[in-house]
Amino acid sequence: MTGPVPNRPGGDPRLDSASRQSLGAAFVTGGEHYHAVRPSYPEQTVDFLVPAGARTAVDLGAGTGLFTRLLADRGLEVTAVDPSASMLEPLRRAVPSAAVVQAAAEHTGLDSGGFDLVTSAQAWHWIDPDAGSAEAARLLRPGGTLALVWNQLDTSVPWVHRLTRIMHAGDVHAAGSGRPSRRTRAPFGAEEHHEVRWTDRTTPAGLHALMASRSYWLRSGEHIHARMTANLEWYLHEHLGFATDETIELPYLTLALRTRRD
Repeated sequence: MTGPVPNRPGGDPRLDSASRQSLGAAFVTGGEHYHAVRPSYPEQTVDFLVPAGARTAVDLGAGTGLFTRLLADRGLEVTAVDPSASMLEPLRRAVPSAAVVQAAAEHTGLDSGGFDLVTSAQAWHWIDPDAGSAEAARLLRPGGTLALVWNQLDTSVPWVHRLTRIMHAGDVHAAGSGRPSRRTRAPFGAEEHHEVRWTDRTTPAGLHALMASRSYWLRSGEHIHARMTANLEWYLHEHLGFATDETIELPYLTLALRTRRD
């Protein structure tokens, strides 16, 4: 009934380049499912991350465009970058105003110095921090902002902490693990952090679908899928007593950081 101890926000900084590529490869398919089940981000987080006066942005590891759309809704001219064609297909429909580039975040091929803001939502732990920081710095105008954000299941709530272990939600941190170590590199300055706690409304079926969007599930076979499904069924219905069609208030913690290019 238990999985590996969850990582701190933003993934494990000890992952080498090969590990990042191997784990991130789980997301090369399944864009439609990911877009349907993953939540968006709180407006307070967007307020914190988007600097006043910003007009242009690059969203690195944009995926299906959940954060890209929030940037476009703020009136920014957005370029979305992701290596997965499957992820970018829903993005094109969700954010038709965005320019779309299929490329790695470390090597976008975009012109230098043309952007006020570079963002990465739910993706920086798949990006090499040295190469990613260097590419973000190249893309930004002097004084531009690099902004990172992660939605995490709120493991300070005991039943949610156990849920993350059953779901093998490896991109969340255990309660009391503290802030992550520094995520960006020179030429970026001090990192400012921001947290928002909120709840998403879902159902038992929605939690099964959310589990099936995680990298551990996507990299596993039918035997592990069957075990995880049975464990989650037991936990939700027998242990927690949720009805099959019951609405569940699912606590989230959104963590964000911003830093300026020196």
